[in-house]
Amino acid sequence: MIRPKLIKLGDRIASELSVITTDVNNFINHLAIDCLTNDAKKSIFTAIRNIEIYSSRLDQINDSGVLRIGTTGDYAPFSFSDDGSKFQGIDIDLARNLATYLGSQPTFIQTSWPTLIQDFQHGKFDIGMSGISITPERKEFALFSDPYHVGGKTPIAHCNDIESYQTLKQIDRAGVRVIVNPGGTNEKFLDSHIREATKVLHLDNREIFELIADGTADLMITDKIEVALQSRRHPKLCGLRNEKTFTYQEKGYLIPKEAELLKKVNSWLRKNKANGRLDRIFTRHLKVS
Repeated sequence: MIRPKLIKLGDRIASELSVITTDVNNFINHLAIDCLTNDAKKSIFTAIRNIEIYSSRLDQINDSGVLRIGTTGDYAPFSFSDDGSKFQGIDIDLARNLATYLGSQPTFIQTSWPTLIQDFQHGKFDIGMSGISITPERKEFALFSDPYHVGGKTPIAHCNDIESYQTLKQIDRAGVRVIVNPGGTNEKFLDSHIREATKVLHLDNREIFELIADGTADLMITDKIEVALQSRRHPKLCGLRNEKTFTYQEKGYLIPKEAELLKKVNSWLRKNKANGRLDRIFTRHLKVS
C-alpha cells in the first residue's frame, strides 16, 4: 500500500513545481498535501531547490555517457528479441553506432507499440529506434530524424491465396481473417480501411506469420520490408508479385523536441548514408540463411 501513496505524493509534488519555489512560505501554502508537517514540506522545498536539471537531453547524454534507446523487440528486421534483453536488428546495429558517434554507451529499453509515445513522454528513453513510422499523430509529441527508409503497407498471405488479396476491396470481405498486432500503424491502417473482414488481434507480432502459415488467419497487412523478410523466412507465405503498396510510408527516429539533438542525429544519419553503412546494415539483416 505504501508504493501507490508514494507515487501519488510524487505526482502532487510535480504538479506544484509550476508554483514559484524561491519562497519557502509560498511553497508551503501551495503544497496542499494531507498529513505533511511544515518541517516535511520545508525538507521537500530544500530538496527541490537542490535538484540539478540538465538544460537539454543532449547534455544529459554527454554527461552520463549513456544513450537510452527505446525499442520494441518484435519487429524484424529493425528490432527483435527473444527474451526482451538481447536485441538484434537494423536499428540495434545503428543505435550502437549512434552511441559511439555521441561518445556514449547504448542501453536498450524495451517499449511496445501501444505504449511507445507514453514511455517516450515519461522520459524512459532518449531516442526511439524500432522501425518507427513517421506519422502526424506522433509528430505532436516528438521530432523525427530525416527518413532512413521508405515503404508502405502491403499484404502477406499463404502463397496459394495471395492472388485473392490483391486489393483492399478483395481483402475487405466477410469471412476474411486479417491478423494484426495492436497499437501501431498496422492496426491504425486496418481500423481505417477494413469494415467487413474480421480483425484478429494478436499481441505478439513475432508469432503472427506462423499463424498465417498454419491457417489460423488469412493474411496480415504490414510494412513492405517486413513482408519481404518474412516471406523469405516462411516459404509458405508470399507478398504481392508486383510489390505494390497501399500507402507511402517513411521511417525515422523518435527524438525529443530539442534542436541540438536532432541536428546531431541527422548529421550522423547523413554520414552513414554517404559512407554506405546504412545500406550494408539493411542488406545484412534482410538476408535469410
